[in-house]
Amino acid sequence: MKKISVSLSGHQTSISLEQEFIDVLYLLAKKQNKSVASIINEIDTNRQADTGLSSAIRIWILKQLQ
Repeated sequence: MKKISVSLSGHQTSISLEQEFIDVLYLLAKKQNKSVASIINEIDTNRQADTGLSSAIRIWILKQLQ
């Protein structure tokens, strides 16, 4: 697991993800011409209340790769 730090709604937070997911997240951000922070903010805004942010990011990545 590796931690990445981002700002969500003006607050710094750390997210723990496996290196493979982080690599793909950065690749998808580059491909979509977006920042990783903006993608994570979108995921955070759209996730269900009972879903953790790290899990929501993993799900988002899987959906992008389908």
